[in-house]
Amino acid sequence: MSDASVTTSQSQPLAAWGAVLSMALCVAMLIASEFMPVSLLTLMAEGLGSSEGQTGQAISISGLFAVGASLLITTTAGRLNRKWVMVALTGLMLISLVMVAMAQSFAALMFARALLGICIGGFWALATAVVMRLVPEADVPRALSLMYGGQAIAAAFAAPLGSYLGDIIGWRNVFWSLTPAVAINLIWQLVALPSLPARRSRSFGALVAVLRRRYFLRGILAAMLSWGAAFTMFTYLRPYLEQVTRVDVTALSILLLLLGGAGFVGTWAAGRFIVGNVARQLKYPALIMGTVTFGLLFTGGSSLLTGILLFVWGAMNTAMSVIFMTWMAQNVDDAPEEGGSLMVASIQASILLGAVVGGALLDSWSITATFAGSVILSVAAVAVIGNGHLLLKPQSEKQ
Repeated sequence: MSDASVTTSQSQPLAAWGAVLSMALCVAMLIASEFMPVSLLTLMAEGLGSSEGQTGQAISISGLFAVGASLLITTTAGRLNRKWVMVALTGLMLISLVMVAMAQSFAALMFARALLGICIGGFWALATAVVMRLVPEADVPRALSLMYGGQAIAAAFAAPLGSYLGDIIGWRNVFWSLTPAVAINLIWQLVALPSLPARRSRSFGALVAVLRRRYFLRGILAAMLSWGAAFTMFTYLRPYLEQVTRVDVTALSILLLLLGGAGFVGTWAAGRFIVGNVARQLKYPALIMGTVTFGLLFTGGSSLLTGILLFVWGAMNTAMSVIFMTWMAQNVDDAPEEGGSLMVASIQASILLGAVVGGALLDSWSITATFAGSVILSVAAVAVIGNGHLLLKPQSEKQ
């Protein structure tokens, strides 16, 4: 049962929806900060004197440090109040953005992105556990969909605005423009988040114990393959649209806006239709997004067909986060911080590998090879998930 700080006289928790909204804004800023290089890849590569494949590693380096942070946060934070941990991580995001905007070399960019990775890993590792403490148990899927609405907002506006404004004001000023919103978010969290004392000391042994659960380990593998497939494709979407669809900057911004706007549909659908145990639904993101990526291999010459397919991809990409985190909340409800740490570590590792593999395929062969690699990973994810039965918590472990 959740332990929101405000309760009724019957001791039933009242949802701290203002705090959930502050976390949604933090999600929006995190997503915008992490994946802004996707829409600015060409400009950043030119400005820093590197290849597009190398600059794509700006995403992979943040993923690398996010993996470490997500595994360490529950133990290093110890018995610290989770409110202040979340506030500190948001402050670190602000510092990272300033450093990226001021970077004069590829090495400086990588260092700033490493700091962002620490913020990403720490925030996502604790986010689901925090939400579970802010709202009643029955409202957790709706609260998660609201929080991930921040992802839809960032996907809808960050990439197209970044692409459009990057050619007008320069990529550095695009990153500068994110800093006021992050500063506002920092203040909002200070006001809205209730005190969230740590419930008990954490250890690496607790992480290992959760990872030994066979159904959860299979879910981790499914998440890695699903996100790996998604970001092998998504990281290098701009080169695809420029080289295959041959769009100008205006059409590129419109397509990215369409992709991001679809996230609102995915968030709405996730909040409305995710009910009961969601294990059987885990296969749909990889199945649908992999099919879309496969279709793009043949329809890239048509801006209209490309736009339709990207809309479907964008909707399912947002829903994927809600589906997997709801599954985690349902099946690792006795250890949400440990489960969250492991889930985030696996997802960030897959984003890292997706960016690395996709960049290598792009630089060595072509964008077609990159998208084909994404399809192969999607097929593997669907095979691992199957009908979801093996990803359910056994009845013997339920209280």
